[in-house]
Amino acid sequence: MDIFWFIPLHGDGRYLGSQQGARAVDHAYMKQVAQAADALGYGGVLLPTGRSCEDSWISAASLIPVTERLKFLVALRPTTISPTVAARQAATLDRLSGGRLLVNVVAGGDSADLEADGTFLSHDERYEHAREFLHVWTRLLQGEEVTYEGKHIQVKGAKQLFPAVQKPYPPLYFGGSSDAAHDLAAEQVELYLTWGEPPAEVEKKFNDVRRRAEKLGRKVKFGVRLHVIPRETNDEAWAAADRLISHLDDATIAKAQANMAHMDSEGQRRMAALHGGNRAKLEISPNLWAGVGLVRGGAGTALVGDGETIARRLKEYQDIGAETFVLSGYPHLEEAYRFAELVFPHVGIQAPGQHKVAPVGEVMGNAVVPPQAKVAQS
Repeated sequence: MDIFWFIPLHGDGRYLGSQQGARAVDHAYMKQVAQAADALGYGGVLLPTGRSCEDSWISAASLIPVTERLKFLVALRPTTISPTVAARQAATLDRLSGGRLLVNVVAGGDSADLEADGTFLSHDERYEHAREFLHVWTRLLQGEEVTYEGKHIQVKGAKQLFPAVQKPYPPLYFGGSSDAAHDLAAEQVELYLTWGEPPAEVEKKFNDVRRRAEKLGRKVKFGVRLHVIPRETNDEAWAAADRLISHLDDATIAKAQANMAHMDSEGQRRMAALHGGNRAKLEISPNLWAGVGLVRGGAGTALVGDGETIARRLKEYQDIGAETFVLSGYPHLEEAYRFAELVFPHVGIQAPGQHKVAPVGEVMGNAVVPPQAKVAQS
């Protein structure tokens, strides 16, 4: 089980849909979250994209020198950049990080967001564009000289002069719920990442992508993108979930749902259908809570419970094929620690360099000090 955390490039806070307790994005905070994830044993961090976010690539580059092991799952919108420039960026970041780059391809999303960046393609046209983009991008990073004349992409005599560390290229992650998205996942990517729907629905999506990939002679790995609300007891966890949306009123929820209804994303439609804008019916599957999706686009569900319960729910997804989990929690710094402390012991993850302390010696503060380490008192 590979568990990633999240760098909140659009801000953070203790309450959804409220400025109370909100935290602005700055490098000091990004650094804190990244270093916590690095030290605690998370496999990597997701850096999102969109007009409400700081740039994912520049942010990732800024975190290379302050981390040691952490991989960077960096969001890439194919329609906002040429495949040749994107290939150079990927190769550079992969080299500078010592092979720690992963690329999260984002073909869909909010049409208003995309139009603000100059993209006026229809839903299926965006996936056509992404297919052509990745065809050029992957060939360049494999060292080929590329001339390509497609419907959306045209390049002539393109070359990648400086190679990436990872071969044949940094791994591609991708999510989407439409037929067009599943076709692209089966054909082009290494890991298909879905938002956290009930396990039975996730299994259907995994099986569909798996079948499409097998027809092409390919294998695809799978992962799930979720929020988490871990606490020492289940009652405390559900109380924390209620507090997270305690500042939301019906008008705020209705406005957020109306904005998301304009999106042409099948995944967003499925997220909205889980709760229907109704805060009274948010536990949609055991310990799977749809409250985040009342006002947040994208991943809208959270696993809620004590450490053992959340670990058990993660293993249910693992049993149907999920190898990677990309998680987040509000606020991200504190919840990174809380999740690691409460859940990691139940899924076999140990922080790098961490050793179990022998049950001997004297307890001083929060540390057990072996007898030989005691300082003589005068």
